[in-house]
Amino acid sequence: MNIALLTAAGSGERMHQNIPKQFMHVDNIPIIVYTMLAFEKHPNIDAIIVVCLDGWHDILKAYAKQFEISKLRWVVSGGETGQESIRKGLLKLAEECSPDDTVIIHDGNRPMVSHEIIADCLVKYELYGNAVAAIPCVEVVFKCEDKISSLTTIPRDQLLRTQTPQAYRLSKLLWAHEEAARRDISNMGASCDLLAELGERVYFSAGSEKNIKITTVDDLDIFEALLLKATNNERKL
Repeated sequence: MNIALLTAAGSGERMHQNIPKQFMHVDNIPIIVYTMLAFEKHPNIDAIIVVCLDGWHDILKAYAKQFEISKLRWVVSGGETGQESIRKGLLKLAEECSPDDTVIIHDGNRPMVSHEIIADCLVKYELYGNAVAAIPCVEVVFKCEDKISSLTTIPRDQLLRTQTPQAYRLSKLLWAHEEAARRDISNMGASCDLLAELGERVYFSAGSEKNIKITTVDDLDIFEALLLKATNNERKL
């Protein structure tokens, strides 16, 4: 079974809004709903679990019903960090699913994930045992310790910017979080970061510049523009 684990437990303080960013409405639809719909519509996704802020579970379930998201199976509370939130989602899946099931971790506030990105993530997972959506780094990158100046650049042809989705076997993720607890590894930025820290080789699938993560007001503006373009393209068909 292929299970999408969507993280939606962040408070979104950088958006300076009264509600979490993933529940903000764009064109009368919450951002998290756009994300859930992307996985709902993908034929290779069997179920969805959302790691959600306390107090928002019933609202999320109501949205799922309103927008006919039938694959939503579980909603669980998140933790203090992203790593802890994912662990809580995995523990729920350990109770309900097979260790050999595939877990596709995705940011709930990354709503522009396409059918093709999800499909390539699953293809690369089948080939290599894990897959992390990534895109080339096209900017010149400096290594800077004081945030003021630098003399050191990092060759950009050696760099990739990771995104989500990221696909792993459930048993591998459970092992990684058990090891993290044993070794006192905490607050890792992403599951791929944790796997690499534990010495596991990470493989990459196709991402996209359009697959943005909405964390600031600027990101929201970009999402609205991308959504408007996508809507206009659909109307032309």
